[in-house]
Formats: sequence, structure tokens, C-alpha cells
Amino acid sequence: MIKAVLFDIGGPIDMEVDHEAAIDRALKSALATEGVPVSEDAWRAAERFAVETHAPNAYQAMVWRLCGENAARAARVWGRFRALREGAFSPLEARPGMEVVFCTLKDRGMKLGIAANQPVGMQAKLASAGFDRFFDHCVMSDELGLRKPDPRLFLAVCEALGVEPADSIMVGDRIDNDVAPARALGMKTVRFKTGRHKEQRPRSWLEVPDAEVEDVPALQEAVLRLISEA
Repeated sequence: MIKAVLFDIGGPIDMEVDHEAAIDRALKSALATEGVPVSEDAWRAAERFAVETHAPNAYQAMVWRLCGENAARAARVWGRFRALREGAFSPLEARPGMEVVFCTLKDRGMKLGIAANQPVGMQAKLASAGFDRFFDHCVMSDELGLRKPDPRLFLAVCEALGVEPADSIMVGDRIDNDVAPARALGMKTVRFKTGRHKEQRPRSWLEVPDAEVEDVPALQEAVLRLISEA
């Protein structure tokens, strides 16, 4: 019996369109300052490299590739990028329709939790969007001291919700961070295909999600179907 649904934030809940655009601008500025030429084709190739290799940090992987795998230059670019982004604030870009999904799941008696690699400040962003009231557990990875794909993060959230992983569904946008570790723990998984990692592919049949969706109505339908089939 499904008793809980865990959500990643970036992708399913936060569209991150402006956030990713700001990241791109900062990365390109840092590269330009170091004299690294970046054509549109090279940029897209670096993005594909980061996604296809399931890089834990896609931005670092892109810098590495764009710097010609020159470690010293890549480190300098990364340092400049971090300085540019220090203190930057990106408001939550709430995905339209998610409030309906949360209400529907709560009406079904589901416990809702957050399983996301996010700073503690994200709690305030969820609150500003009015989403925090739906979650029975809303602790970010930085507060837990764990980051996906570490299975201990999923286990910690399930324990806080008082459920077993096998009685839970994980909703996220990444194969490596969301689907693979959740499936390994026996959780059902729904992948929301969006953003930079939309084209990420499973590395084996063991990483294929139970459902893939590209919009909110399909997400709600997929989650409800998995609940009814359990």
C-alpha cells in the first residue's frame, strides 16, 4: 500500500527557468574572463556531455569540457563562477497546477515529503509559494548533511514520515539522483522530464522509472495510478 509521495524540488515543483538562465550567464561570464571561447555548438555539446555521463554536478562537468579538460583553467573558471553566484537569490518558479496535485494526494491520505538537494533557505521559498503546508516533512539536504543519490537521504525522509521505502513513490527529474537510488530501495518512481536533464537516459533496465511524464496532469494521473495499483 502506498502511504507517501516524496518530491524533488527542482523540476517537478520549481521550474527553474530563470534560475538556469542565470547559471548559464554566470558560467559564460566566468569562461569569458578566463579567455575561454564558447560557441553555441560547444555549449550544447558540453551540456550533452554533462547529461549523458550522469555528472553529479552538471555545471562542473560543463566547465571541465569547455576548458578542454585543463584542470587549472577549469578550477579558475569555477572559482570565478562561484564568486559571481555568491549571495544570488532565485525565487521559486512554482510550476502551475502543482497545488492541485498536492491537494489531491492529501485528500487521498498520502503523506508528502521533500527529497531534494537544496539549501535550508529553500524552505522559505516553499512557504512563499504556499506549498510548505502540504508537506509532512520539509527538511532540505543541507540540513540533513546528505545529498542525493545517497540512499540515506531517502531513508531519512521515509523514517521521518513513518513509512517504508516500499510504501512510497519518488517524483523527480533525474535518473541518477532520483530514479536510480529510489528504485534500489524498492520505491516506485515517476520521472518528470524537464529542464537540463530532460534527455538523460537510464544506464540499465534497473533505472527505468515506473512512469515518465512531461506535464502536471500526466504527473497526477501517473501517481494516482501507482497508488491504485499497489
